[in-house]
Amino acid sequence: MFTKRERRLSFAWRAPACKLKDSAVGRSAQSVTNDAMGTVNIQNVSKQFGGQIVLDNVSVELHSGEIVGVVGPNGAGKTTLFRLITGQIEPDLGTVTRSKGMDVGYLSQEPEVGLDNTLHDEVLSVFADVFALERKQQALSEQMARRHDGPELDELMKQYDRVTAEFIAAGGYTFEQRLNEILGGLGFTEADRSLPMAALSGGQKCRAALAKLLLQDTSYLLLDEPTNHLDIDAVRWLEKFLAGHHGGAAIVSHDRYLLDRLVQRVIEVEHTRLTSYPGNYTNYVHVRKLRELTQQRQYQKDKAFIDKEQAFITKHMAGQRTKEAQGRRKRLERRLEQSEFVLEKPAAKRGIKLDFTAANQSPERRQTSLQKGRTIVEVSGAAKRYGEKALFEDLSLEIDTGQRFGITGPNGTGKTTLLRLILGEVAADAGRIEVDAKAMIGYYAQEARDLDPAGTVLSEILAVRPGFDDLTARSFLARFRFTGNDVFKSVGNLSGGEQSRVRLCKLILESPNVLILDEPTNHLDIPSREAFEQALEDYPGTIIAVSHDRYFLDRIVRRLLVMRAGEHAQYNGNYSDYIRELEAETKPAKADVSSQRGPRGRRRRSAGKPATKLRKRSRFDRMALDELEAFIMEHEERIGGFEAKFADPDVYRDGEAVARLREEFETLKRELAEAEAAWERRAEQG
Repeated sequence: MFTKRERRLSFAWRAPACKLKDSAVGRSAQSVTNDAMGTVNIQNVSKQFGGQIVLDNVSVELHSGEIVGVVGPNGAGKTTLFRLITGQIEPDLGTVTRSKGMDVGYLSQEPEVGLDNTLHDEVLSVFADVFALERKQQALSEQMARRHDGPELDELMKQYDRVTAEFIAAGGYTFEQRLNEILGGLGFTEADRSLPMAALSGGQKCRAALAKLLLQDTSYLLLDEPTNHLDIDAVRWLEKFLAGHHGGAAIVSHDRYLLDRLVQRVIEVEHTRLTSYPGNYTNYVHVRKLRELTQQRQYQKDKAFIDKEQAFITKHMAGQRTKEAQGRRKRLERRLEQSEFVLEKPAAKRGIKLDFTAANQSPERRQTSLQKGRTIVEVSGAAKRYGEKALFEDLSLEIDTGQRFGITGPNGTGKTTLLRLILGEVAADAGRIEVDAKAMIGYYAQEARDLDPAGTVLSEILAVRPGFDDLTARSFLARFRFTGNDVFKSVGNLSGGEQSRVRLCKLILESPNVLILDEPTNHLDIPSREAFEQALEDYPGTIIAVSHDRYFLDRIVRRLLVMRAGEHAQYNGNYSDYIRELEAETKPAKADVSSQRGPRGRRRRSAGKPATKLRKRSRFDRMALDELEAFIMEHEERIGGFEAKFADPDVYRDGEAVARLREEFETLKRELAEAEAAWERRAEQG
């Protein structure tokens, strides 16, 4: 186990004097009013590539002092939006403008860096202006040394004072400290700094580019997947850094935990449109579901009304009630012309459909159930070294049937090696590893080593299930968004996300009763991650997962192994429980876990304390079903009105008004949730 001092040191966040709150909501109004109001204004912008429309007549404003999350499926246009803002590409229609003096820094997914310098010198190159001032300062000092008195000396001293003031303002005496903070925070060691840039991995080059951007102290940041190449400690550090960056930022990210902790607004890019939602990621998911449900209900209500009116008109047009039928027809036609009805059925979101249950499995590969409570993996006193480097020593753990066991920690601490020990792919230097003989293990490695680059999507599936005919295989692949000619694509030409979907498809068909997963959410977009997590929640077998995805660890894991250089410790609960345990050691007065909330806003209880099943009868239980439906519709409309208010940039100029709006908004959401729960209970009762 870690000592208290070691935990404090190992998880110390190095960003200067910034305080991260549990929710971003309380920060937004005050920070926006305190910062100079710079604005990026995207007005009626359209953009297409090769005849394919990516963005169609979209408008949105981004404000300094506000952190915005940008989400949407891969290929929806998120990166295009950022490139329009930076001016790298021009809109086909519409305008993109920035406030005068508003400087924007951009981190692309594949940034370019110089390869001739060492890491230290390449990152330090952002201070070229500071070095120029330092050289000017030194030159003036030498000139003053050659003149003992006189008007020329006075003028030189004035120039020296001005240059010194500029040097200090530019961070001339603090840049080395900032360099150390940012390189250390992003996971670079002292030894890394002397490495030539050309020798760094792609991930290290991306981290170097991020370090350069953060050191430039740009007022507004555009970050496209900034956490892709960061381990869990570096992501936490970046989260802290951005929370203290009051210039504002827009972040494209699949890291839902980070989006929950940082952002005050979420912009969804989908189907060529932009939609703005107030609040963090969890609030976005909730409001989006409400909006979709409202649209679906309104469509059904309007369709039923129109069908009823048309039936009446048809029945009575030639009878005694002809005038009434004619009047109804005119009113209906007028309302249709004025677009008062929702006539188009809301499109269902196209996502992958994952199911690890036996329904998808052939009899000969059906899961073999393991006895409940049985230890299926036992590691006792294991040690592993590579040369002079010891990854871990004296590591012991037991994993029982049905357990959700997570492993996390910085890169290079032996997490993947531990999985390979369990799989029997490598041997331990000391200790004992035993795996139940009935364990049918399905392994999802970080790299797509189980795929044949020369094969096709269809051939990969048939290799697992040779008994499938083409129609059955293609039907199964369609659930993973491989349709039409997609099934004949070469595996080597697939994107990382597409390869991940093929591997998940194969994993399900293998019918394992034990899943060993190494960074399974890498390369998956958010909808795919959520579908995968839902499938894991329903999965009856045992899960052992290495992950840096904190949201995934929160949702899936119930016991956590944290590995560090030469150290390891186990914790009951998920990632948030682990963090609260660390914080409780340094803040014992705030250790009431039952009063704290996880990153998705759900109240968590201490391990071992059962949830109370009693439910107080609410006022909605006394309402009739039609009254409940009317109440729900009315609240959904009011919530929609609040979304428009929050999208108005002028609202954020009054911090007190924003606070009042948010309080009323939260009250409406709470009442709506209670009403919907009552409606569902009533519907289940018939």
